[in-house]
Amino acid sequence: MEKNEGNMDRVIRIVAGLALIAYALFMPTAPLAMFAWIGVIPLVTGLIGWCPLYRIFGISTCPMKN
Repeated sequence: MEKNEGNMDRVIRIVAGLALIAYALFMPTAPLAMFAWIGVIPLVTGLIGWCPLYRIFGISTCPMKN
């Protein structure tokens, strides 16, 4: 697995994932709170630095290696 996410992309994914998971944990009775668990996906992809959808579409935000 070659990394295909740049640092800023990874930070945004991790923050967004944590925010969604926190919403699901702390607001369990809120409408759509059960869908906030989808935050696990950006959190994991941000932590490992690889996104399968980026791979499928040929996208990479990782800086070019010289």
